[in-house]
Amino acid sequence: MLVKEYRICMPLTVDEYRIGQLYMISKHSHEQSSDGEGVEVIINEPYESPMHGKGQYTEKRVYLNRKLPTWVRGFIPKIFYITEKAWNYYPYTITEYTCSFLPKFQIRIETKFENNNGCNARVFGETPTPDDDVCYVDIATDDITEGYYKKTEDLRTFRSAKTGRGPLLENWRETTQPIMCSYKLVAAKFEVYGFQSRVESFVHKNIKDILLAGHRQAVAWMDEWYGMSLEDVRKFEKKLQEETNCKVNSQKKTSDSKNDALLGSGRHSINRSTSWNSGTEQCSYATTNGSDIKPRHRLPSAPE
Repeated sequence: MLVKEYRICMPLTVDEYRIGQLYMISKHSHEQSSDGEGVEVIINEPYESPMHGKGQYTEKRVYLNRKLPTWVRGFIPKIFYITEKAWNYYPYTITEYTCSFLPKFQIRIETKFENNNGCNARVFGETPTPDDDVCYVDIATDDITEGYYKKTEDLRTFRSAKTGRGPLLENWRETTQPIMCSYKLVAAKFEVYGFQSRVESFVHKNIKDILLAGHRQAVAWMDEWYGMSLEDVRKFEKKLQEETNCKVNSQKKTSDSKNDALLGSGRHSINRSTSWNSGTEQCSYATTNGSDIKPRHRLPSAPE
């Protein structure tokens, strides 16, 4: 198992980001979905934990088959999808990912949000995460993969019309107010002999790219969600959820009967418990060193 702690700062407060995060996830899921591909929301409802109190539970299926290389699609079944389970007790969340095709593959993300610039070394317990396993993600200056870059989301040039925040210049994490940090403890597990370290290292490289792109969007879309209430953003979330499900299901319905037969049931099995632990104790993760993976072509965050 390979574990890393990511720290992503943003020019927002924790209360503001609660709205921005819900808006960003809904809009991003809708943009990335098309006929038969993308994110299908299975469950989105209130949930209460004995330990964390009231929150929101969501379960999604992320269909990726056509986004994979041709040589990979040749041996992966068409029912291939990633299941995302999320328990949102804001400002604390747990998210787990499992794969329908690879049962030994799992990702667990534990997140805490705080109003600081990433200076809390003990956010996940009394024992700090080793420095070598801490990764600071700079939404303004880190290089971003070519497919994720959009000029309108370049935070070195972006300025919010509603708040006047931005652009994010050199040393912005030390000078910007307000500022918050999204602390994410990410554990990737792929227990297959001969592939474990390489796959887990590859997963973390991709997770970092996704975190960078998502948090950039939350800030770059600020003028779209700033001023919305929690009720407003929940209505927006529900509306886009329905539209996204329609996009994903438009071509998938024809194969549902085959999928149900292969999965063993025509009904979705609802299990809201975490698959790694009960959430009542601190996880003890053993880190491993992964092999270097050839990086994808990247673009500077703000090309000259």
